[in-house]
Parts: sequence; structure tokens; C-alpha cells
Amino acid sequence: MTNTPNTALLGSGARAFIDRRNHPMLIGGAWVDAIDGARFDVIDPADESVIASVPSAGRADVERAVQAATLAFEHGAWPNLRPAERQRLLLKLADLIERDAQVLAEIESVDNGKSAVVARAVDIALTVDFFRYMAGWATKIEGSTVDVSVPYAPGSEFFAYTRREPVGVVAAVVPWNFPLLVATWKLAPALAAGCTVVLKPAEQTPLSAIYLGRLIIEAGFPPGVVNIITGDGPNAGAPLVSHPGIHKISFTGSTEVGKLIGRAAMDNMTRVTLELGGKSPMIVLDDCDADLAAQGAANAIFFNHGQVCCAGSRLYVPKRLYDRVVDGLASHAAALPMGSGLEAQTQLGPLVSQEQLDRVCHYIELGRQQGARMLTGGARSERTGYFVQPTVFASDDESLRIVREEIFGPVVVALPYDDLDEVARRANDTPFGLGASIWSSDLSRVQRLVPKLKAGTVWVNCHSMLDPAVPFGGYKLSGFGRDMGRVSLDAYLETKSVFMKI
Repeated sequence: MTNTPNTALLGSGARAFIDRRNHPMLIGGAWVDAIDGARFDVIDPADESVIASVPSAGRADVERAVQAATLAFEHGAWPNLRPAERQRLLLKLADLIERDAQVLAEIESVDNGKSAVVARAVDIALTVDFFRYMAGWATKIEGSTVDVSVPYAPGSEFFAYTRREPVGVVAAVVPWNFPLLVATWKLAPALAAGCTVVLKPAEQTPLSAIYLGRLIIEAGFPPGVVNIITGDGPNAGAPLVSHPGIHKISFTGSTEVGKLIGRAAMDNMTRVTLELGGKSPMIVLDDCDADLAAQGAANAIFFNHGQVCCAGSRLYVPKRLYDRVVDGLASHAAALPMGSGLEAQTQLGPLVSQEQLDRVCHYIELGRQQGARMLTGGARSERTGYFVQPTVFASDDESLRIVREEIFGPVVVALPYDDLDEVARRANDTPFGLGASIWSSDLSRVQRLVPKLKAGTVWVNCHSMLDPAVPFGGYKLSGFGRDMGRVSLDAYLETKSVFMKI
């Protein structure tokens, strides 16, 4: 092992950004520190080194960010901007992100631990595509005329129509697993609709949001339209989502925090979208090739090191294929190259933080204690950094905590089953309902199974595939509302009815 810091692997653009060390946050078009001067460190999970410092926003900083967004929404240039101009700005921002794709991918890698190669191919590419997709909707927001028949006004004539208007100031609170991409899911439709935004990235991964702020200014967005505050949940997040000047909250994160935000939103009757946790089943049918199923299961759980809300963490396999699929999955897991996300060959990087590492290791130990059979993995890596071995458990006990609870790491449990009705019931026996996948060439049985699964997205012969035009969100405790797709724009618009006697 070498003592060379992981950041030495950065390209010149990302290194210049990281070398600044002490970063500000963006409020009202200006780069500022926290009012009380408080800061916190940003840790590279690959080598546990401090790579940056950012402001630790408090209630007073939230107040000035909301005021800036309110001013921009009500009195600045933004309300008078034509839809075509909003479209142009969003397209310009997409171009700038595309220009700096490698820089952003490397920033995501040292901030989150993910592979820079994968971040550029997935996170950044989807970010660019989604800004461009939503830019097109800015000029297509429309109401409708309504032919009315008022029964208690005989002889009178009326003209009625609806208007779609921006909801107002948006609080966008995003998680640490896909920092830039999920921020885009909130920013793009909000801006297309004509809203202003206060964005709070996760305290573990604030750097790509700060870099995005630079590009927002370069693109020419008016001051205060997008404000970016860095801070933790209690001191920055809670005051933000409970602020009476916020008209819409969009949150992606844990179900526990989502419930708190939902309650805070109800106090102010704030519009809210919540995309929360998951425990997604991957269901292999008995006609599926065992090798294909094993590879698909590995991709479903180990992508982004298992830190995916819709990761395929429960694998259901028919008994006749069970041993072959599970053994194949264990072989794939054991062969995954582990290392820094800045190394091109890496397929499994570190978890995001010491806290997350401890959480995942705790669940692995629970699996052992509760009698699940471990086929591979099961320990923290000996290398420096927050690395944990990809872990495959086998069990037929649906009551295990590793089967019931979201782990958010590279840990999967394989469970045998007998028939389709049984597996549908077991797949749905969870408080979550974010995603599910089915693996089969028998489309007749697939089509019978899809309606039975209580999940926001059902993938067939793939898992965790996303497209800007396809809505994403969950059933049950996985939240409500949808990100992406045309439907996501509706969450940032109010419908006003106009009724005229003529």
C-alpha cells in the first residue's frame, strides 16, 4: 500500500477545484460563508483524508437563502422571464455540465467513493439528458378551456379556463448516494416551471452541488433563482423544510427522515414529494438462464456499492435453479475489483462514510447471528478507507432483519421459492415498494406477475435502468410523488381556475 493521497489521481480540472479546500455556499448570487463562521470537513471515503471544508449553515443562513429565493421569485428578473428564456438557460446549463463532465465525475468520486468512470457514464450523462428533457417542457406548460353548465344561473353565459402557475420557492434536499443526479431531478423541473430553489446537498457530499453552482452562475441564471446551502440535517435541513416561506419540498432520502419532513410539511400545508427507502425484490423465473440471473443479480445489488434505494437486495430464485444462481452470484461478488473510484478498473469502491460502514457491518453481523448462510464477503476490507466486502447470504427465513430492513450496502439475501403466486406475495411482504425486477423470457408469465407487484417501477430482464422520460418513485413507505418524466413537472405547478361571466 502507498501513502499517496487519492486526490493525486485527479485530473487538472477537478484537482484545481479540490485544491481550493475552503469552499463557500451560494446565496442570492453571491458566494458566502455561514453567518457564524462555522464549517465542517469533507472526507474522501477512499483514504479517509480531509479534502475540503464547507460552511455549516444554520437557521440564520436558511433564512437569508429563503429570502433570496423569495425575492427572486416575486420581484427579480425570474418571474418576467419568458418560457423560451428558461428553456435556453436550462439548455445552456446542460451544455456546461457536459463540457465539465470529467471534472464532475471525479468530484463525485472523491466525495462519494463511486467510480469516476461509472459516474461519467451514468450520473453525469443522465444529469445532462434530464436538464435537456425538462428544458423542453418549459415552453409546453399549458392550461385548458372548460365548457361549463352552471345549473343555478339559467340564461347566463360563462367562460372558464385553467392556468398552470409555479408553486413558488422550493426546498430541494438530496441524498449522498447520487448527489448531482438527484439534485438535477429536483432543480430541472422546478426551474422549468418557473420556481426558485434552495438546494441542500447531503453533508457527506456537498462538493458537486457547489461546482454546479458555479455553472449555474456561468449559464446566466439571475441571482437568487438557485441557492445552495451546505449543512447537516438538524441545523440546516430541519429549519429549511419547516420554513413558512417554502411552498414545495422535494426530498430524497431515508424513510425515517422522510416521515419527519412529511409532518413538517403538513404544519405549513407545504406541497411535498418524498422518494424514500426500498428493499427491492429481484425475481428469477424458472425459464431464466442461471448465469444470466447471477450476473443480473450482481449488477442489481453491487452497482454503486449497494448504496441505491432501489438496489435488488432480495433475490428470489426457484428451487431448481437456486444453487446455480446463488453460487454464480457469490463468484461474481468475490471477483469484483475493489479500490479507489479514480482507478479505472475499480468496480467496488468505498462506502460513503464511517457511519455507513458501521451500519452495513452491523447488518452483516446480524445476518450471521440470525442464522443466514454466508457464501462470500462478510467483513470490512483491511485496506484504508470505508471498504466492505460484497456479501451474499442464503436463507429461507423471511423474518431475518437483513431480509426485512434496508441495509444500503453491498449485501444481498437469496431466498428460494416454489410458484408465482407465492413469490408475488413474499415480494410484497415489505413496508417498502420502490422497485422490483423480473427475469424471464416468458412474457406471458411476466405480464401476469407485473400487476401483482406493489412497486413504483418493475424492470424486466434489467434492474435500476432510468430514463428522463420515465417517472421514478415508490409505493407504501417508499414515498409518494414522482421524480423524472412529464409528471414530475406537475409537482412544481399549481392549477388556478378562472371563471368569467360574459
